[in-house]
Amino acid sequence: MKVLLVEDMAAVRDALAAVLRAQSWRVATAGTGVDAVAAVADEVDPPDLVLLDLGLPDLDGVEVCRRIRGRSSVPIIAVTARGHDSARVMGLRSGADDYVVKPFSVDELLARIDAVMRRASGHALASTVTAGPLTVDLGARSVLVDGAEVVLRRKEFDLLAALARRGGKVATREELLDDVWGLAPDDVGADAGRRTLEVHVGALRSHLGVPGLVVTVRGIGYRLGG
Repeated sequence: MKVLLVEDMAAVRDALAAVLRAQSWRVATAGTGVDAVAAVADEVDPPDLVLLDLGLPDLDGVEVCRRIRGRSSVPIIAVTARGHDSARVMGLRSGADDYVVKPFSVDELLARIDAVMRRASGHALASTVTAGPLTVDLGARSVLVDGAEVVLRRKEFDLLAALARRGGKVATREELLDDVWGLAPDDVGADAGRRTLEVHVGALRSHLGVPGLVVTVRGIGYRLGG
C-alpha cells in the first residue's frame, strides 16, 4: 500500500513516515497542499491513502481535501489539532473519510487507517443492489433510477451504499455515521455529524427524485425502500 503523507513540519513528517514504513507501506510525502494535489493526480503511481494535515501553509487543508476529492476517490484521513472542531467537521464535509486529532498515539493512527481501508475495500468488492426502480452498482459506484443514471456526490453515494448493503434492514444513525464518516457516538464532532447526516439524506432524496427510496425510521435511522 502507498500512503501519501501531507505534513508541512519536517520533524513530524519524518516521524510519521518512519511509523508508516515500519508497517511495510510505501510512503510518499508532501509539504504543501499544491504538492499533495499533484501527487494524487499521478496516473503512474497514485496513493492508496492520503494522510492530510489540515494546517498547511499554502492552501487551507479543507480546500486541499476538496481538490483531491474532485479528481479521486482515494481514502483521506484528515489530521487536525486538538480543539479545531470546525476544521474537522469541514474536512469531513469536504470528502475526508475519517480524522485523527493531534496528539495521537501510533495505535490510534494505525487503527484509523485500518478502518478506512476496510471500508474502502468493502466498497470495491460489493455487488449490485436493486430496490424498486433503483439500481446501485457498489463496485462501479454508479446509480440508476428507472434506467437513467443519477450523479451523486461522494458522500451521498457512500450513504446510499451503506443503506444498500443492508437491503431493507434499518441502519441506525450511529451505524451510518461510522460507515460513511468514521465517527463513533462519543467522538468529538459526532453531534455535528448527525446534522451532516440529515443534510446528506435530504440531498440524496432530492437527487434520486423518487419518494420512498430512502425511508426514515423514526427515532432509529433509515432504510432502503422501493
